[in-house]
Amino acid sequence: MTRLLGLGHWGPNWGYRIPNDQRRFAHALIEEAGVSVVHGHSSHHAKAIEVYEGGLILYGCGDFLNDYEGIRGYEEFRDDLAVMYFAEVESADGRFRALDMTPLKIRRFQLTRPGGEDVDWLRRTLDGESAPFGVRVACAPDGQLRVS
Repeated sequence: MTRLLGLGHWGPNWGYRIPNDQRRFAHALIEEAGVSVVHGHSSHHAKAIEVYEGGLILYGCGDFLNDYEGIRGYEEFRDDLAVMYFAEVESADGRFRALDMTPLKIRRFQLTRPGGEDVDWLRRTLDGESAPFGVRVACAPDGQLRVS
């Protein structure tokens, strides 16, 4: 059985560090509650991805659209880049199989397809932030990002 848990505004904004208590909580949700996907969002930018004991943890999915476009002082986090997440989870046992991600760019409160440099920045950032958790993010020929 697949169980998805969305955690609303989970964790701090404007940074990539994943607090140890947040990580322990996500692990407990998978181990003790049988959650298949832990979906943390509203972090204003995409954060690390972890696969833990067959469960998928999205520590920060950023904002799909927001009402503060142009906020100054946090440009290094590229909150103008958004991601659509498509997780493949085995229906029989709820185990994570693969994750496809569609990069998007927010401009004038609209979502558009980003250029190659933006996609590569997002891939490098997600790959680097997720690597300590044993996850690698690759770019497919179609411009999708992928974890498997």
